[in-house]
Amino acid sequence: MSAEPLGLNERAWEIADRMATHAEAMRVVARTLPGGARVIDAGIAAPGGYAAGLALAEICMGGLGHVDYTPVLIGGEAWPGVHVWTDHPAVSCMASQYAGWAIQVDKYFAMGSGPLRAHARVERELFARLGYAETARRGVLVLETRSAPTEAVAAWVGAKAGLAPAQLTFVVAPTASLAGGVQITARILETGLHKMDTLGFDLTKIVSGIGTAPVPPVAKNDLRGIGRTNDCILYGGRARYTVNAEDAELAELVPKIPASASKDYGTPFSDIFQRYGGDFYKIDPLLFSPAEVWLTSVQSGKTYHAGHLNPEVLRASLVES
Repeated sequence: MSAEPLGLNERAWEIADRMATHAEAMRVVARTLPGGARVIDAGIAAPGGYAAGLALAEICMGGLGHVDYTPVLIGGEAWPGVHVWTDHPAVSCMASQYAGWAIQVDKYFAMGSGPLRAHARVERELFARLGYAETARRGVLVLETRSAPTEAVAAWVGAKAGLAPAQLTFVVAPTASLAGGVQITARILETGLHKMDTLGFDLTKIVSGIGTAPVPPVAKNDLRGIGRTNDCILYGGRARYTVNAEDAELAELVPKIPASASKDYGTPFSDIFQRYGGDFYKIDPLLFSPAEVWLTSVQSGKTYHAGHLNPEVLRASLVES
């Protein structure tokens, strides 16, 4: 495990503090549960917005990811988009941003992302591969949900993490919200890393990452929101990684990474979801990755490229549906 943890939870806690301090300007609501856990609503009852979305995305990355808005050109059209970069891709994306912790308490369910994962390390195999761990005095967890966490949820998470509820901050937003849409499409680098991890590549070889993805318009419901946010990455996302690996390894790896390498690629995600009867787990897991990927070797300076943007499918998802 890393001998010098990067303090993901402290970095994220500072961003959460700023959200709470400027709650009215950011259109979020911060409240404290009876047991002391803080909940920041960025899109359930509170309207949230683009400012909250940026903060939420940076919290997800443990304060080691840098996110801003930028126009993204796809098929001759300019879309509003996010620009994401990090010099700690394995840690910020996979030890923090990846939504890998299932929070299930009675009838409550949400997938947890954010830096508390690096402290709790419930996903033992993943953290063993990453070689990263931190012991935090307080922690932040992000929940993509339409139901705010209850006192029972805070107690359960605290018990799993070895922290009192008063040492926890939850930041929540549903998929079909401005902030939710931003924080999900800001996972453009994380989806590529997750795909490479699935393919058996050592993520600690990835030195830095930079990428863009369009931000979707708000969907009418969370199910449609899941489709639109996925499509922004699968058909409109670009990711560039600088990697400490040999040319032969990168040349073999790169064609396997883009979404187009999947058998389920080619139609809006909502159509794919319906095709499998609404069973998310029947969808090819290798679908979830950027549309276009570049890998540059720091050893040779050579760059390897695969994938392509798909403006037709993106337009069908974001405009015509």
